[in-house]
Amino acid sequence: MLTACHECDLLQHLPRLSGRGSLKCRRCGALLYKHRENSLEITLALSLAAMILFVLANAFPFLSFQLQGQLRETTLITGILELYREGLPGLSLLVFLTTIAVPFLQIAGMLYILLPLKFGKKAPEMMRVFRGIRSLQPWSMMEVFMIGILVSLVKLMKMAKIIPGIAIFAFLMLIFVQAAAASALDPHIVWEKWEKKL
Repeated sequence: MLTACHECDLLQHLPRLSGRGSLKCRRCGALLYKHRENSLEITLALSLAAMILFVLANAFPFLSFQLQGQLRETTLITGILELYREGLPGLSLLVFLTTIAVPFLQIAGMLYILLPLKFGKKAPEMMRVFRGIRSLQPWSMMEVFMIGILVSLVKLMKMAKIIPGIAIFAFLMLIFVQAAAASALDPHIVWEKWEKKL
């Protein structure tokens, strides 16, 4: 495996690790690769959990507002539609992409790759999908959206009674599960399994 050091840019061949261990740069000693135990299985389990949480976050009420005896429930998609109705189509599209479309594509893409690998098979166009998932990572901004929601909640609490819904807790858990899946995944193992299937 040929790789460039992220610290000093030295291009070097990395030997395959048979088990636990890590590889360091010959020049500067920076960590180049560390074996993650059961990487594919853990990432698959976390991706399945993420898909369940994603469905819950989009199917149930996100927040409920109680003002002067009237109760109004909102979901993620109703918030996006409200932004569009208020004359902010660009912002509504951005919120849709970063909180619904991109996270869904990332989760579905990981399941598309990892489920067949679990059963010793290779999904069609597997590495193209894998590259696509990696390139989408900067566009998933669920954390930023959640911070915006929390700031808005603090301001709205003075005007109305806020009742958090199931979806807000599912969305919060989804953020942590997605982060755990990203850190558990060892891309080198995916590439190695792909090469063996050729």
